[in-house]
Amino acid sequence: MSAAIDDVTYSPWPEAEPAGLIPGPEQADLRSAVRAVLARHGGRDEGTPTALWRALVDDMAVTMLSVPEIRGGLGYGMTDMAVVLEECGRALVSEPVLFGAGVGVHALLLAPAGTVDAMVSGALAGELRVAVHLPVTPAGRAAAQVITADHAADGWRLSGVATDIVHGASADVVVVGAHTADGARVFAVPLSDAVRAVPRTVIDPTRPRADVHLDSATASVLTEVADTASALDDLTARATIGLASEHTGIADRMLEMTVEYVTTRQQFGRPVGSFQAVKHRLADLLLSLERARSASRFAAALHDSSPDRAALAVAIAGAVCTEVASESVAEAVQLHGGVGFTWEHQAHRYFRRATGDEALLGDAVYHRRRIADLIGLNPVRFEG
Repeated sequence: MSAAIDDVTYSPWPEAEPAGLIPGPEQADLRSAVRAVLARHGGRDEGTPTALWRALVDDMAVTMLSVPEIRGGLGYGMTDMAVVLEECGRALVSEPVLFGAGVGVHALLLAPAGTVDAMVSGALAGELRVAVHLPVTPAGRAAAQVITADHAADGWRLSGVATDIVHGASADVVVVGAHTADGARVFAVPLSDAVRAVPRTVIDPTRPRADVHLDSATASVLTEVADTASALDDLTARATIGLASEHTGIADRMLEMTVEYVTTRQQFGRPVGSFQAVKHRLADLLLSLERARSASRFAAALHDSSPDRAALAVAIAGAVCTEVASESVAEAVQLHGGVGFTWEHQAHRYFRRATGDEALLGDAVYHRRRIADLIGLNPVRFEG
């Protein structure tokens, strides 16, 4: 066992069950309300801002939900945001609820009060869309070093390329990490002639991405050098928990949709779901779904109560939920038979989302390596 676990000042293991782990009536009401809004607007929207985004902002306050009251929000945490994101995953929502409302707004809040208040107000109102560049993997961190920041007479100027940003082409503000003469800082870069977004060709059209080119673009600094690493870690944790919650919603919808299909599809004079082999596969999907629910909700609850001790729970949620989403969409495609393999089928849309998500914040292998690091296991064991 590593010294990190024995260290009395930090342990990855929670000391007690975090508050908010078990959903209460308020979470149930929130889930019902979000599901009703998504059903009313059709759930999926691909591309530019739509009526669904305004409904999520105006009716469900997704941009304010997890923001502290002192900064103009409602004061709820990741536990309630995770409920919203589960439902967004179920409906395969394209709107930037996760990376805009769940992460982007919090990125702007890194700045001291009074410095970027106009941006914060616009983001909270849903009128200003925020995209965030989160370089998670070692390759991503190396790419982030391309962005440099210089302090000119009129303020900070950034140059370089921020790659693979979700909703980068439709953002009004892009949050990126950049290297200054003193060290790394986080900056907010508003849309201007010096900012050029190049859309990427991706497997999942419901989650568009872009490379954002900065050519001496005006920027506002959000963090000091000493705070940058912890700030990026917190943003990445929020994104990982949010993505895990979406994946839980995807697994939930895939099981529900597949059960509906196999109980109505007839073969040899009886429902396909009545065959023992199919029943076992559905039972395995249910067990996997419960694993994902437990992992994602525990990570969200622990992040709210003890964010400094949530790293292990976040990594576990990332590993479990990424794997469960991939498993559930693959099984849904298979159990829907030939129709499930067509690109137009609903199951294949979810398959594309789960596959595309693996490149965002790391796949299950990446998160398991994080777990190994946190509990002091030699990563060599996971090689080869």
